[in-house]
Parts: sequence; C-alpha cells; structure tokens
Amino acid sequence: MSHTPHELAEEFPDKVQKMHELNGSDAHFRKLAERYHAVNRDIHRAETNVEPTDQFTEEKMRKERLSLKDQIAVMLA
Repeated sequence: MSHTPHELAEEFPDKVQKMHELNGSDAHFRKLAERYHAVNRDIHRAETNVEPTDQFTEEKMRKERLSLKDQIAVMLA
C-alpha cells in the first residue's frame, strides 16, 4: 500500500489523542474526518494517475480538502 500524504495525524500530530476522542464522541467530527480521508484518498489517486482526472476536478477536490481541514482545525482548537 502506498503512503498517502496529508493524513490528519500528520497534519495535526499534537492532536492525535483529541482526534481519537472526538471520533468516538462527536458524530459531526467523525463525518468531517471520514469525508477528509475520502477526498484525500481521491486526490492521491489522481496525483499518482491511478485514477487520472482533469485539473479542474483535482483543484475542486483540493479546495474541499482544505475546507474540511479548516473545519477540523476549529474543532481541535
């Protein structure tokens, strides 16, 4: 299995325990994290040409990932 960059544990290394706790207790956080992982996986697959996509779709996915990351950061603060 290839390494997927931008995993939440890498993005917020000092918040891993809090993410684990929120994942178990907060349905909204869990939904955001699951969507982040799905979009991140899709971006990685596009970048590695496993599932090539056009630049506009890839840009849209990157914007969504950033928005999700911002929402997650607010919840972790």
